[in-house]
Amino acid sequence: MKTDWRIEGPQIAVLLAMFVLAIGSWTTAPEQIPVHWNAAGEVDRYGGKFEGLLAMPLIATGMYLLLRFVPRIDPGRANYALFANTYVLIRVGVLIVIALLYGVLHLSIRGREVNMNTVVPMLIGGLFILIGASMGKIRPNWFIGIRTPWTLSSKTAWVRTHRLGGWLFILLGLVLMVLMPLAEPRLAFPVVAVAAAAIALWSMVYSYIVWRSDPDKVPPAGTTPAE
Repeated sequence: MKTDWRIEGPQIAVLLAMFVLAIGSWTTAPEQIPVHWNAAGEVDRYGGKFEGLLAMPLIATGMYLLLRFVPRIDPGRANYALFANTYVLIRVGVLIVIALLYGVLHLSIRGREVNMNTVVPMLIGGLFILIGASMGKIRPNWFIGIRTPWTLSSKTAWVRTHRLGGWLFILLGLVLMVLMPLAEPRLAFPVVAVAAAAIALWSMVYSYIVWRSDPDKVPPAGTTPAE
């Protein structure tokens, strides 16, 4: 897998910018930094400088490395070439959302008033919409997408489940972006959680239904381990 610096360079630059921001804020940041907000958008846990300033850059770096090298260890790695642009879009989307959340954290550290009940659902909802719009282009693999025993045993189940799952993810993203900022947080959070669980359950059930009706239950290309 060759390194395309037009793709990797900007992502590495974002990671470096996060660490530079952490280092530059180290001496001026308070000893206790907000690291968690409850459903009402109120800070309910503080952490030290290491956790508050470095946890998210380290998480972002871990996610970058994981998504960067997953195709190398995937038995279905040949299929990644079939959705290479989509995979890059998902990788970049995940990194950008983490970086924006980190930027919001720094606004909070600097005393800016930030409504987490608006910012976080907008960013996470936007990421869900991005993933949903991309899901129908994902091809069979062991790590990315809706991987059930039935999607990995039927090309038809994989394709149809991901098309349905894409629309459901978009719907969930819109619910997050609209409901969470407007509704009472303590009521909106359970609704979103139940909706997410329902989507996961229905995707699994739907993949089984399609698999049952598929006369050609052939494992998708590249997903059967070599003998």
